Amino acid sequence: MSAAMHLPTGLVTFLFTDIEGSTRLARMLGAQYRTMLADHRDVLGMAFAGAGGARVSVEGDSMFYAFSDAAAALAACVQAQRDLLAREWPGGHPPRVRMGLHTGPAEPYHGEYATPVVHRASRIASAAHGGQVLCSAAVIDAVRLPGVTFADLGLHRLRGFDDRERLYQVVAPGLAREFPRPRGVAAAAHNLPVPVTDFIGRGAEQRDLRALL
Repeated sequence: MSAAMHLPTGLVTFLFTDIEGSTRLARMLGAQYRTMLADHRDVLGMAFAGAGGARVSVEGDSMFYAFSDAAAALAACVQAQRDLLAREWPGGHPPRVRMGLHTGPAEPYHGEYATPVVHRASRIASAAHGGQVLCSAAVIDAVRLPGVTFADLGLHRLRGFDDRERLYQVVAPGLAREFPRPRGVAAAAHNLPVPVTDFIGRGAEQRDLRALL
């Protein structure tokens, strides 16, 4: 059976994770970093697979999973963060993992997904800090979990998207609660589309434009 047949379809919740400050951590731990990285993958992989998550890709310290159930994905993130905190790590330096979730319609194709929903989930993860789980309104609309609440962090513009996304922090016993403002592009003070590019370095185009004018 192909990998694509294992991937959920329809309304899918995408999860991205990575280690905050992984380059610095690798320098600090030296040869121990490989062991830490493998153990970190085991901890997350067990939590995600145990909740029905399908592994889409793993590269370096980054992991990408897809879930057919948003509640299961969220519960897996909470469990994974707790498991990371409960474990002893080489050199006493635990990996601080940031996680981002987003839900939307998606269909796998040849073992992967090609949809803006995936890119939005990735950008949400990039906005998080180590130890933090961020999600979109689309996720929390589909989730009711005992002991889990959501802190509304307001509207934020994600890199590559014109609109603003309302981000929520997952709040649950055993998880850190105090974090800086989400990373990313500051919200614009207007409602105009974000420029795709600028004219810097486009001398030929500028000359042509002046000639036309």
